[in-house]
Amino acid sequence: MSRSSTTLFSASELHAFTATGETPDHTLDVGRRLRSLREARRLTMRALAEASGLAVNTLSLIEHGKTSPSVSTLQQLAIALQVPISAFFEPDVPRSRVIFRKAEQYRTVPFSHGSLTDLGAGMTQRSFDPILLTLNPGAGSGDQAIAHPGQEFVFGLVGQITYIVLDQTYLIQPGDSLLFAATLPHQWKNTSEQPARALLVLCPYEVAGGSLAYHNHLGSS
Repeated sequence: MSRSSTTLFSASELHAFTATGETPDHTLDVGRRLRSLREARRLTMRALAEASGLAVNTLSLIEHGKTSPSVSTLQQLAIALQVPISAFFEPDVPRSRVIFRKAEQYRTVPFSHGSLTDLGAGMTQRSFDPILLTLNPGAGSGDQAIAHPGQEFVFGLVGQITYIVLDQTYLIQPGDSLLFAATLPHQWKNTSEQPARALLVLCPYEVAGGSLAYHNHLGSS
């Protein structure tokens, strides 16, 4: 059975990865999604560059698929566009208050030497993001620490991932978990020589007075 270019991998492939560490190579075009979000807000590339603190050339390379952004770069773009990071997953899934998946296919956004795979697509009034984090050896969230409202839960599946939360280091191995206030500055990286994967459950925004407070990168005003 053939796949469309906007689908990721099946549940059986997902199970195979958690057992073997192999990464299926079916990814979304994050550059095309970024361009769609930018144009929907009638922002020029220069205006988005000024709002995000990124160079125009960097945005051009991302939109044209010439480079993969780091997670911290995706966070900066999400802030500038006033969307949660899950907005980079294409929103063409029917919405429902109950979602059951067994063999459907998932969507992923690639970043430098890794990917984020959306497990919560289609949920009505979505208030949290269940995400599979895949990291090649040496890959991580970026040079800058990240902070955002809500909480973050991590559960190790394959390999090991080093999390640093408020200068405290935690080694996440299969079966280990970590839960923390996501307002604390944090970073993560695969410090091993093998691929790693973890389940993340993010509360990427807080509902206050009917409005959403989106991800804030550490140090942003």
